[in-house]
Amino acid sequence: MSDPLDAAFHREEGHEHLVLELPRAMESPVRPDWSGARWIGAVDLTSLNGHKSLKLRDSEGYERARLLVREGSSVRGFVDVEAPGGVLDRATLDSATAALPEAEPVSAAVSAPRITVIICTRDRASVLRGALEALLRLDYPDYDILVVDNAARSTETKDMVREEFQDPRIRLIEEPVPGLSHARNTGLEHARGDIVAFTDDDVVVDHAWLREIAAGFERAPGTACVTGLVPAGEVRSRAQGYFDYRVSWSKSITPKVYSLAAPPADLPNFPFCVGAYGTGANFALDRRTALSLGGFDTALGAGTRTGGGEDIDMFTRVILAGHPLVVHPSAIVWHRHRDGLEELQAQARSYGSGLGAWLTKILLNPRTARLALARTPHAVRQLLTNARHHPVEPTAGGTGAFDPWDPQLAKVLRLELLAVARGPLNYLLQRRS
Repeated sequence: MSDPLDAAFHREEGHEHLVLELPRAMESPVRPDWSGARWIGAVDLTSLNGHKSLKLRDSEGYERARLLVREGSSVRGFVDVEAPGGVLDRATLDSATAALPEAEPVSAAVSAPRITVIICTRDRASVLRGALEALLRLDYPDYDILVVDNAARSTETKDMVREEFQDPRIRLIEEPVPGLSHARNTGLEHARGDIVAFTDDDVVVDHAWLREIAAGFERAPGTACVTGLVPAGEVRSRAQGYFDYRVSWSKSITPKVYSLAAPPADLPNFPFCVGAYGTGANFALDRRTALSLGGFDTALGAGTRTGGGEDIDMFTRVILAGHPLVVHPSAIVWHRHRDGLEELQAQARSYGSGLGAWLTKILLNPRTARLALARTPHAVRQLLTNARHHPVEPTAGGTGAFDPWDPQLAKVLRLELLAVARGPLNYLLQRRS
């Protein structure tokens, strides 16, 4: 992401005032095609001294903006504001941010351990390019990048990385067996860092991502996993808006430390909590701990029959092994959600199947089955509540709702729930193979 702090002077009606220019979180050549579209970016309140307005770059077609509000490294939250003509008045921003909770102080990392960033990809060279460009701009003294080319159908990814990214920090290795867990395990084996940070190929990492990952590991002794915030980097289509509302990890701004030694009172299903810990697009593991746990379960994850579940499986196993898991929202990765209905439906099927497969794995293990069954009433109640919860579709006034009877969106939800039911069979078939 471009530096959000660059500014320019402009003269208007004979008065000189300072205008802060904000870049978009993610670049896109495609204009918005939905009335609820939002220009997405971030603003640091400590950089606003003297600024009377903010200019939103590349804002054609957007009349409202969603801004991630920060105070230095701390995350305050999100505001949704009017920005006609791509200009946001300072008074409008101040009014919106006044409603946000105070930022929790974030301590900078004392140390800078060696970190290997692992990014697994399959035949998506054009998307991967932007992710690598952002990774190379990271503000961190000691890191390398490992691209795992998983079961590629062509040499496009390999050729692109070797021709366009001749940087000694980047290595590319090939994993012929399809499956995200296989690819991540290959990355674990070849990593050089004491910490391995995982992200996806359809993201843009914040320039301070690895510094905040390192700070997350220092929040609690013995921390083995750190997850960060994954906000939507683009909301220009209705499908993106729907997905963004459905996932909790795009809005989780409260730092947390999860541990068996201190179970959270507000999570009765702990440690079997879908969405509470984060997502596979933004997490880091202590490499030795991850290897001692046997790596990722190769019966789970994209590229297999199950379609997903490998991330929540790893998060839960870390906690069950007695290690703290830290949610550190200041470690930010912007994610490009699927922008079409067919892609959204495919993702819903994968998420549902992965969830069903992971739950099956939990119930097949005597130890985890006992823990999970004791929490089953709470889990069922939460699942039904989520199923009935219909997402909000922003309008020009910031209110309004998706029609719960919209046949397209209702189909997405049905597909996800049906996929949950198919998850157990998919897991057993994948486990056998």
